[in-house]
Amino acid sequence: MEPRVRLYSRPGCGLCDEAREVILAERARTRFAFEEIDVSGDDGLELEYGIRIPVVLVNGEERFEIRVDPAAFARAVRRPVSGP
Repeated sequence: MEPRVRLYSRPGCGLCDEAREVILAERARTRFAFEEIDVSGDDGLELEYGIRIPVVLVNGEERFEIRVDPAAFARAVRRPVSGP
């Protein structure tokens, strides 16, 4: 089972752009599913993630907020994923 990565972001967010670059650079080397979710316009997501974006989850676990360390992200997505 391949890792799952979810990025909570919003348009016009420079830190979100940086996080996306880290994620996509690693995705060129490591296979994982990637989903980006725009929090703008969703009151629940804005409340939960708005001031902390970008927020990155790996396999459903919140791993990064505001900054994504490339080495730590690589380790997180290369870790074996257990089945359902």
